[in-house]
This record gives sequence, structure tokens and C-alpha cells, in this order.
Amino acid sequence: MAGKAPFSIMNIDHIVLRTGDVKRLVAFYCGVLGLPIERETGKGLTQLRAGASLIDIVPVDDRAAGDPKAPGRNLEHFCLRAEPFDADAIRARVEAAGAKVVKSGSGYGAEGRGPNIYFLDPDGNEVELKGPSDGKLYGRDI
Repeated sequence: MAGKAPFSIMNIDHIVLRTGDVKRLVAFYCGVLGLPIERETGKGLTQLRAGASLIDIVPVDDRAAGDPKAPGRNLEHFCLRAEPFDADAIRARVEAAGAKVVKSGSGYGAEGRGPNIYFLDPDGNEVELKGPSDGKLYGRDI
């Protein structure tokens, strides 16, 4: 499709995680990452506030039948910007909650290159927490 889109993407509004245990996943994100509950619909949807974005947690149902850990969930990982960023403190907190840290170091993101740490939530979703960036976006400063 050629041509400029008639709109601009501003940021990530929300992501949706499917789970077989909504309460367990909500407890992890609220307890370990400190995300507050934005709202609960009473129909299985719980929305958590992640800065300017939301993380929606929904039960696996007929529309998305199957194991949420199975291949093809269409989510490789998602990234949350964290500040202050203390990799050792983050690692200690997520490991104390039983989450597996899969890698850490530095990576490029929306604000440029900065420190990061990846871990798995209780359903096996890979989460990246990213710290302050250098502000260099492919040769331009932000």
C-alpha cells in the first residue's frame, strides 16, 4: 500500500494478555511491578495502568481457545519503560516472585538505546523493562 497514512501512531495504547488464571496474573503485575488496577468489567477483563498505557488481562475463552502458553499467541514480548532503573534491584524483585530472568543488557527502543532486563511472567509472556535511553534515534536526538 503506497502513500502516507492519513494518521500518525502516537504510542502503545494497550496490550492484551490471555490467561488461564486471571487472578494469578493480575497479582503478579500488581504485586511485582506495582501496576494499579484501572478497572474490572465483571466479565473477565481486568485493565492495569502502565504509565500512559494499559495492560488488559483476559481469560482464555471460546474466541481464543487453547493454552495461552502454546505457540502462535502472537506476542514475542512487550516492553515497559521503567524509572529509576536499577537492574540488580529489578532482577532481585522478579526472581523473588519466581519469575525467570532470560537476559539483560542494553537495547534500542522508542527513546534510543538504554539498559534493559527481560523476564517471563507466570504465563510465560516475555516482558522487557527498559531504563532511560541515550536519546539518540538513528542519528537524530530526541
